[in-house]
Amino acid sequence: MAFQKKLPTFEEFIEEVKANNLNADVELISKAYHFAQKAHEGQKRQSGEAFFIHPLQTAIILIDLRADTATICAALLHDTAEDTKYNIDDIKKEFGEEIARLVEGLTKTQGIQFETKEAYKAENLRKILLATTKDVRVIVIRLADRLHNMRTLSFFREDKQKRIAKETLEIYAPIAHKLGMWMLKGELEDLSLRYLDYKTYSMLREQISEKRGEREKVTHQLEKEISDALKKGGIEAEVKGRAKYFYSIYKKMTSKHKKFDEIYDLIAFRIITANVSDSYKAVEIINSLFEPHPNRFKDYIAHPKANQYQSIHMTVGYKKKLLEVQIRTEEMHHIAEEGIAAHWRYKGTERDKSFDRKIAWLKQLLDWKRKSKDAIEFVESLKIDLFENEIIVFTPKGDPISLPEGATPVDFGYAVHTNVGHKCSKAKVNNKGVPLDEELHSGDVVEIITQNNAKPSRGWLNFARTSKARSKIRVYLKIKLERGREKKEDDEEDYNLLPLVNYIKIEGKDAGKKNLLKLGKCCEFKIGDPISGFYMKYKKISVHKKDCINVHSLDSEKEVKLSWIEPEELKIKKIRVFINDQPGILAKILTLFASNKINVKSVNTRPRKKRIILTFKVDESDDKKLEEVINKIQEIDDVQTAAIV
Repeated sequence: MAFQKKLPTFEEFIEEVKANNLNADVELISKAYHFAQKAHEGQKRQSGEAFFIHPLQTAIILIDLRADTATICAALLHDTAEDTKYNIDDIKKEFGEEIARLVEGLTKTQGIQFETKEAYKAENLRKILLATTKDVRVIVIRLADRLHNMRTLSFFREDKQKRIAKETLEIYAPIAHKLGMWMLKGELEDLSLRYLDYKTYSMLREQISEKRGEREKVTHQLEKEISDALKKGGIEAEVKGRAKYFYSIYKKMTSKHKKFDEIYDLIAFRIITANVSDSYKAVEIINSLFEPHPNRFKDYIAHPKANQYQSIHMTVGYKKKLLEVQIRTEEMHHIAEEGIAAHWRYKGTERDKSFDRKIAWLKQLLDWKRKSKDAIEFVESLKIDLFENEIIVFTPKGDPISLPEGATPVDFGYAVHTNVGHKCSKAKVNNKGVPLDEELHSGDVVEIITQNNAKPSRGWLNFARTSKARSKIRVYLKIKLERGREKKEDDEEDYNLLPLVNYIKIEGKDAGKKNLLKLGKCCEFKIGDPISGFYMKYKKISVHKKDCINVHSLDSEKEVKLSWIEPEELKIKKIRVFINDQPGILAKILTLFASNKINVKSVNTRPRKKRIILTFKVDESDDKKLEEVINKIQEIDDVQTAAIV
């Protein structure tokens, strides 16, 4: 994990600027340094040190990223319009419009009253992110600002440490990830883990320290073996072991349910080549040295990620262990480590004219949310988008489109253009007709067939994944989003959780095989609706209403006859229980239902501040029996209320 540098003198600071940016306007940066130092004179941080240390350290983080002149100046000045006697007009007068605009994008909202502290914080974050759509340097400065704050978080009380660390993990680290700033992301995540789960963080630090000697011995041996093989093959390349961040180890341990040794023993290497051709030659040499695993090969050089990340990822076997290898050119490496900030390095250090085009995906993400009136809703929605894993699909012309995992042709249509989404009638994936709710995968070639009389359906909201698609559909259908409307949530919950497939009968050769059925997400089913089925991949049967707009895009030769079983068994009761957020309560309630032979169809949990709302759907049974069970539920510690609804 990175550590905070010793505070430099003014002369050392300027030398650092010159060393990292030959084109820097040293005179203007010097002026910003002295202006900020004087403006913050007498102010102290929580640690007791001079406040000016914070903007100075923020600027130093950006200098290491080879930031341009305006970015360094704005970093030095970013708190002056908020915490000193100076305002944006003063900064504009002294440093010009470009720097003033950056500082204004970083300045908290003033002169507006907010109902809660959370709403105020959410509005400030929205302001920064929306300013980023005009100039991405705003968020780069904010990330550097957040990194220095995280490095000095130990001086705050515990509840504030956890709040800031949680926000960092949910918002700022994912933004750094999306921008491809891996080193900054890694340190933000590690610092967040330290304050959110110090026990786990300490355990990892201790175990990594214990295994370091043994690991380094194997790593050095393999480095030499790989380097020698590459030289023999005529490739000049730098080979080095790749350090793992604490949080990435922790995440793999929890998501894959593996022990520390199983994750940490997986050795990772990075090969930096002179050009793309050598990168592909290196792949052949690595495969000849070790046992290839072709199913774990990803070529992000041929198909870059949306944030411009390029590299070849491969996993090979070595003495019953796995080696992770990344292969890329030097330029790709700097972009991978520093993300969008690396573009300063490759275009004479000052900003590249195509810079904004390269982060257009970020502008698009934020533009979709620009019209949201509720700041908290804006931020919550943003969290979801930031955490999505991405896939890359292609238009028939070969243009890449970045979408979240689980996206459908409807999402693709809206990503191309709003009108393509609105008039989406049919879809083809890899030249085969598919329903509009078909899940897309990386590498798919997607074609949308439009018709002038086609229009969005309310059912599309059941499978559209992207914020843009969902918001455009709602606007078209004039559906107003209102947070906290439990009736709407309950309606969606009923639709999603009722096991309707249990009441559909397959006619013909597959009669009785319930597990083949998959309800089309484009349809809103009611018992008795005329329905049809169509054989899809893996012999699954996609169920649609007869009047579904997707039916005419499916292969009529693969149609299978379906009908409804008598619907008596659909009768259910809903029980709502309010509980304090404590472990073990759900298990106790489910045990009560089981011991009283009440079949639970589904459970839905919904957090509400410091409590949780549990909604149980159970098979209809004697009301007296249900009342007895509810009375027993209310006797459980930390249960507030329980009732049939």
